[in-house]
Amino acid sequence: MKPLIGITSSTEVDEVQLLVGSDNINAVSRAGGLPVILPNLADEIDILEFAEKIDGLVLTGGYDIDPTLFGEEPYPNLGTIIPARDIFEITLIKELLEMNKPILAVCRGCQILNIAAGGDMYQDMYTQINRDLLQHAQNAPKGHGSHYVTVVKDSLLNRLTGVERLKVNSRHHQANRRVLDPFTVSGIASDGIIESIESKEHSFVLGLQWHPENMAKVDDFASVKIFEGFIAACQI
Repeated sequence: MKPLIGITSSTEVDEVQLLVGSDNINAVSRAGGLPVILPNLADEIDILEFAEKIDGLVLTGGYDIDPTLFGEEPYPNLGTIIPARDIFEITLIKELLEMNKPILAVCRGCQILNIAAGGDMYQDMYTQINRDLLQHAQNAPKGHGSHYVTVVKDSLLNRLTGVERLKVNSRHHQANRRVLDPFTVSGIASDGIIESIESKEHSFVLGLQWHPENMAKVDDFASVKIFEGFIAACQI
């Protein structure tokens, strides 16, 4: 049987409808998983049932994250936040980490994964970091790789892709800052921005600041391998 893969959903402030990019669904399906879209439920018992039933979790991109979750108040350039989504995902992440179930976290997902594990982040890296940065909100098609990431040798990301330098796409203004054990940084951009984190204690927990689902759509080798490796881990 195909592994059941939960895919988190975004919403607007009015929370009238769920939003999930089709590239997320297609990347999971193409790699051999059975995708199911998860609503942002509030009841912890319902969230625990999700955690028990799914074989793996894809944390998708979306709006910004509530900074009070990591001890800060909003900076002027903080964008839209959806508190219900933040709480749902943090609760679900903690349950899956406890169960040692695979997690693939993308862009915003990489950030909320780090927050759930006790780390923190830049609310707006362009105003909080006092050095020149790359263009991390690319003016190019979604599947285009716009900058490079140096990959830590022998990391999970390195084993999945087989390379120590990746060309990735980029659509974000927030980024992880402090990463705590058991998580470690496994990919970094030339300007020092953290691009990948992963757990040293779990079988497969990987956070990517870029969007491999968009690049898998155009048959980017590394992106396809990331999803294939994730689905393979969900079948164990």
